[in-house]
Amino acid sequence: MACRGFIIKWGKTEFYRSPNTFSRCSRLNPYQQQRSGFRREAKRTDAKKGNVNQQQTKTPPPEAGTPGPPPPPKVRWPKLFRPLMFTVGFAGCSFGGAAILQYETLKARVQTAKDGEELEKLVMGSQDMAYWHDWWNQLSSFQRQLLLLVSMIDDFWRSLTEGQRTATGIIAINAAVLCCWRIPAMQRTMIKYFTSNPASKTQCLPMILSSFSHYSIIHMVANMYVLWTFSSGIVSLLGKEQFLAVYLSAGVISTMVSYVCKTASGRFYPSLGASGAVMAVLAAVCTKVPEAKLGIIFLPMVTFTAGNALKALVAIDTAGLILGWRLFDHAAHLGGALFGVWYVAYGHKLIWRRREPLVKKWHELRSKGGKGSRPGGGPEVRGGGGGQQ
Repeated sequence: MACRGFIIKWGKTEFYRSPNTFSRCSRLNPYQQQRSGFRREAKRTDAKKGNVNQQQTKTPPPEAGTPGPPPPPKVRWPKLFRPLMFTVGFAGCSFGGAAILQYETLKARVQTAKDGEELEKLVMGSQDMAYWHDWWNQLSSFQRQLLLLVSMIDDFWRSLTEGQRTATGIIAINAAVLCCWRIPAMQRTMIKYFTSNPASKTQCLPMILSSFSHYSIIHMVANMYVLWTFSSGIVSLLGKEQFLAVYLSAGVISTMVSYVCKTASGRFYPSLGASGAVMAVLAAVCTKVPEAKLGIIFLPMVTFTAGNALKALVAIDTAGLILGWRLFDHAAHLGGALFGVWYVAYGHKLIWRRREPLVKKWHELRSKGGKGSRPGGGPEVRGGGGGQQ
């Protein structure tokens, strides 16, 4: 889940400072300037204790030619125009790139099917099995074990669903980022680019990078387990390319919602985690199949419907946002969940079904690049498929 992270010991870096920190510093600076800029009045031994306390509470006027205490520094309120434009542009590029990726994938599948048929004919036409037997015998023991290992990995990979294969790539990226958090020399870079904070100077790039960033192993395992569980369902509904576009867009949109809520409440703290994107996946599946039965891994006897689970999660995050709970970034959770519900209900029709002009334009560009021939040498493939809606 998108949480504040465990990076308190680096809180003095420029990225982690918040307006609350500046306000505390502004209360201390005038006092320090007052001690160095004003002449301290000599204490009177014959004065009463009450008079001494009264004189100490009064601020003496500054000496002639001595400047007074400087005004407290002004806190710059975060401007969210650039993050908003980045969110719109990134989401548009995600769906546009997904449409082009689907087009190229279909092209490659057609070409692969043709090549496979030709190879099968070639192998079936060759009856000389002694050649392959001799080739196997010429291999060393290490080469045979390596081929067997590769064959086992290939069989395991083929046994996975398309959604699980896609989720495996996302999990690998999150694991790599988690390892980077353990490198001391990269701490400043990780805090700057892999945690999102509207008060930071770097606002746009962390909106997407923080969606692949986890500091705690438990945090990453929880998010990736939910993603792995719902990956097969979401990919069967939307297709691999459309799922990637929804996942990436949800990560940025949920961070944008978090930016708005943090700016409105004045609570500026860094957040990281894939919960916004994962919540979008969960909400999309639960909205599309609300009667599906779900359970808890540690309590297998407890079951509930997907619709009720989504309502409970939204209610908890809404309460956390209103009451100011700061263990998780509840605004990001709500942003991701609402985007997932909206996309399944309306977004698919408004965005994905209108991708045909872009695919046609890309096809024309590819055809011109291939001197009028179709790319891949296969038949023309339009940008359909990939989704069962």
